[in-house]
Amino acid sequence: MGPESKLFLSVFLISCSSGAILGRSETQKCVHYNYSPNSSSSSSSALEGRGNISRVITCSGEKDKRLHCFATWKNVSGAVKVVKQGCWLDDVNCYNRSECVEKKDGPEVFFCCCDGILCNDKFFYSPNISWPPTTNKPVESPPPLLSTLMYSLVPIMAVTAIVLFSFWMYRHHKLAYPPVLVPTQDPGPFPPSPILGQKPLQLLEIKSRGRFGCVWKAQLLSEYVAVKIFQIQDKQSWQNELEIFNMNGMRHENLLRFIGAERRGSHMVTELWLITAFHDKGSLTDYLKANVLSWSELCVIAQSMSRGLAYLHQDIPGHKDGHKSAIAHRDFKSKNVLLKSDLSACIADFGLALRFEAGKSPGDTHGQVGTRRYMAPEVLEGAINFQRDAFLRIDMYAVGLVLWELAARCKAADGPVNEYMLPFEEEVGQHPTLEDMQDVVVHNKLRPTLRECWKNHAGLVLLCETIEECWDLEAEARLSAGCVEERIVQMQRQTNVTMPEDIVTVVTMVTNVDYLPKESSL
Repeated sequence: MGPESKLFLSVFLISCSSGAILGRSETQKCVHYNYSPNSSSSSSSALEGRGNISRVITCSGEKDKRLHCFATWKNVSGAVKVVKQGCWLDDVNCYNRSECVEKKDGPEVFFCCCDGILCNDKFFYSPNISWPPTTNKPVESPPPLLSTLMYSLVPIMAVTAIVLFSFWMYRHHKLAYPPVLVPTQDPGPFPPSPILGQKPLQLLEIKSRGRFGCVWKAQLLSEYVAVKIFQIQDKQSWQNELEIFNMNGMRHENLLRFIGAERRGSHMVTELWLITAFHDKGSLTDYLKANVLSWSELCVIAQSMSRGLAYLHQDIPGHKDGHKSAIAHRDFKSKNVLLKSDLSACIADFGLALRFEAGKSPGDTHGQVGTRRYMAPEVLEGAINFQRDAFLRIDMYAVGLVLWELAARCKAADGPVNEYMLPFEEEVGQHPTLEDMQDVVVHNKLRPTLRECWKNHAGLVLLCETIEECWDLEAEARLSAGCVEERIVQMQRQTNVTMPEDIVTVVTMVTNVDYLPKESSL
């Protein structure tokens, strides 16, 4: 073969392979179906997946992501009822599947995905069941002595193994996870959430990691949700947060919206899931690291945050959902305040929360819980009065620190805005011990610095006085959350009617402002 022939053959092969590589379409066509209880169709048409097809849709996505089709259905008295069909995100479990086949054994809701044009038009159920091979060889009975030993020793060995394993688990749990949570009675396993029963939930990416688990961004059909995953050893925190979410009156615009809870896996590999609303802006801590605030943005965050905490602290006997008990958060900090798209705040993470019911004591609870940096002086000293108002005032000390974080990143004052720092980070660094915080807060009675330039702004000077009254050393002197909310409304009104050239006049008049009573809701 001459050189010209070889060159021609090489070019031809490269062209063919390039066409094969580039032949994959960046779009995908799938059958789209959405079950409506009002629509009716025969069982045979549902089985074929054709009777109730709404339409064929074209899926599109990122160039480096693969697109698939999926189908979900149920078996109702022997008849197949389609729940949903449509497009599915890039999923390795769907790669190179030309047919939509469910292989799990006996699920409540059948689910399959596939890789091909209109591949979800038909779907099948083919469980992976392996049958043991059969032989015609007779089973020989063991000798009598061996049978006696087996029947006597095997139960003893099994009991010994169970006792040793239980002791190891107890020691491991005790050393790795000291008992600092609120003891709660375990009412037993919760059933899967009804809202999730027929909807596929897909984890997308980890957004944050905390003391008791990690938080994932996930997709529940067309809605993004947050999934907080606990390990089995953190069951008590999951249980407590779930009980708080399920209490009467816990739906409020400034409290994180609860969607459902699930147990995934079995036995020692069980994961405990909490599914809540997802907020793309993340926590207040993360937002302040990357952004500075205008005065109006500070007011929106501070007012909605204090309104949410005031509602959490309230005892409302006549609530429309039933008696709403007062709840102390006990781990209030900027990391547990989430921001919505309009910068209004909602309070999250109720793993350490404590509820108070009329005529009942808080129970055998631990006082020294929470994040050390945000612990009130009486918590650091271990001198807590185990009454409702005492726990609510502990939350208010932490509110003062979070308000300071907001002020430190506000550009309204006449001066430079420093990089974001946690409260007391200058004094104790990023990982303080309990002794560090006791020295700074209790013995030296220090608080984060209120800068002089803040006192030249009509609103910030009022905010500074509110902050000081929240983190007061005397717990009884601290403001309530409702009072803080009213103070911030008052600040907004004051700054709205104040022109820039009148700032000096307003500052001289600050001492004449009539403040609202401190303990209006405690």
